[in-house]
Amino acid sequence: MKVRTEPSLSLKAPVAVLGCGLVGSSWAALFLHYGINVQAWDPDQSARDSLNERIKNPMFQLASMAQKPKSPGVLSVHSDMSHAVRGVFFAQENVPEIVEIKNDVFINFECYAPSTSLIASSTSGLTWSFLSSKMKNPERLLTAHPFNPLHLIPLVEMYCPATETLDLAEKLYLKIGRVPIRLKREATGHIANRLASALWREAVNIVAEGIADVEAVDSALVNGPGLRWAVMGAHMTYHLGGGQGGMENYLRHLGPSQVERWAELGTPILTKEICEALIAGVETQSGGRSFQELEKIRDEVLIKILQFRNEKT
Repeated sequence: MKVRTEPSLSLKAPVAVLGCGLVGSSWAALFLHYGINVQAWDPDQSARDSLNERIKNPMFQLASMAQKPKSPGVLSVHSDMSHAVRGVFFAQENVPEIVEIKNDVFINFECYAPSTSLIASSTSGLTWSFLSSKMKNPERLLTAHPFNPLHLIPLVEMYCPATETLDLAEKLYLKIGRVPIRLKREATGHIANRLASALWREAVNIVAEGIADVEAVDSALVNGPGLRWAVMGAHMTYHLGGGQGGMENYLRHLGPSQVERWAELGTPILTKEICEALIAGVETQSGGRSFQELEKIRDEVLIKILQFRNEKT
């Protein structure tokens, strides 16, 4: 396949957003905010009918962070997927994590989209080799996993064996303010979800072992390492933890104690009792605040952190 590169630089052609749930609506808002026309499709009429309303808040949040006013792109919503992919150079797929549904989307994409266009799957758990198995030209597909809320958190984890596919996708994602990361090989859960799952496994284990309750675990994370992780990653954090000798010094003097801690980490099973304890703990920590109120708090703080980081870079 010959991948055309011009549209990723000029962004004159529209992009398709296939699947307009929570993830798809955020992708649509993000593309539109950066002036890219979006052709959206969802098999569910209620999702299509409500899309214009659901993108208002993320677009307002993006506009509030913008240093310069932007002219947004134009949104068109389609009931027929063949119309949504017509003339696009790129499509972002966000349908449910059911292989058969995704395969149908990929087959229709190859039938109706321009032969040089690419499709990125927002899959959080399925691998590229699994998803691409039914495609005539699998190099047109990449996995591109975002992190919720994706219009605010810039991470996009990409994998495809074809370098030219990743090159084109990377140019597009950089244009819309994302931080694209390439996996050297495919892995279930990609990078961030594996890290998050490892952390949550021990957070659950601490509750299961009676070491601390849900609120204490979350408070320890938010008021401790979580603050550092908003600035730098785990490896760099431990590098600084080694003092002037850096990572070499840390591994030499404190590496053995780290291994001892790893040996003590648990592998909890989500029994009925543990699940009930986690649910009750989160309800206590929520303090009666609604899901929407908690989302608002999260997003407002994320925006402030992102604005501060942007000022310092």
